[in-house]
Amino acid sequence: MMPLKALPVECQLSIDKNGMNNDSRALAAGSDALKAQQDSVQLTCAATPAIPDYLQDNYWWAYLHPRSVWFFEHEWIVNLILWGNMSKLTDAVLEEMCLQPQSRVLQVACVYGDFSGKLASRLDETESRLGLVDVAPIQLRNARKKLEKLNNISFYHQDSTALGFPADSFDETVVFFLLHEQPQDARRKTIAEVIRVTRPGGKVVFVDYHRPQRPNPLRYVMKPILAMLEPFALDLWREELPAFMPVEIQPEQIVSTFFFGGLYQKVILNL
Repeated sequence: MMPLKALPVECQLSIDKNGMNNDSRALAAGSDALKAQQDSVQLTCAATPAIPDYLQDNYWWAYLHPRSVWFFEHEWIVNLILWGNMSKLTDAVLEEMCLQPQSRVLQVACVYGDFSGKLASRLDETESRLGLVDVAPIQLRNARKKLEKLNNISFYHQDSTALGFPADSFDETVVFFLLHEQPQDARRKTIAEVIRVTRPGGKVVFVDYHRPQRPNPLRYVMKPILAMLEPFALDLWREELPAFMPVEIQPEQIVSTFFFGGLYQKVILNL
């Protein structure tokens, strides 16, 4: 498969499903809407990112090919991959969403299935907004299509290792099964970036793989599967996820919970 090329330089403002940017809609709606729009997260013009080599080389079959998107974009497929734990892990994230009205939440990387829709629907109750970031245009197009009935989501074409948002832009940030797909350098940069864009007093929620406990038979089943299909995933078996966080993060800021005999982990970072 040929590498995907970066899109031309453009202003990375959220565009609604009708193609009108939010600033134009706010101007049309009047001064109150304009003020509300000015309070939301905005980006400056920047070159859109290229597909990272690690993604193109190792995960084209899962995220970049149109047939892959068609195949994996089913909740039951995702649930099968996660050994029946998709709903439980989604709920583990949703229970962390204790937000004030008009809060801002960032999801870093698109997720197949119903995860983003459930997250956005939970935020809708508090008049909050979800920002959805991905480096692959095909993933953003797919997410925009499946979430088109929800009007509280903004889509951004960005690389997780170099987010275009100002510091402290979001109240909470969610990273759901992304870090195991990144080499160590990219993983550390992603973690540093999500910390940077999340405000003090906010939180970052990570969900990902973890080394299962010894009595768990999947410890011996998943290791060769991950070694073959997920070349960076075993990093999270060799070291705990907090080991990849910046040195200034203190242990008391971190709360870890484990699921399914330790195969999955939820790590809350309180800032």
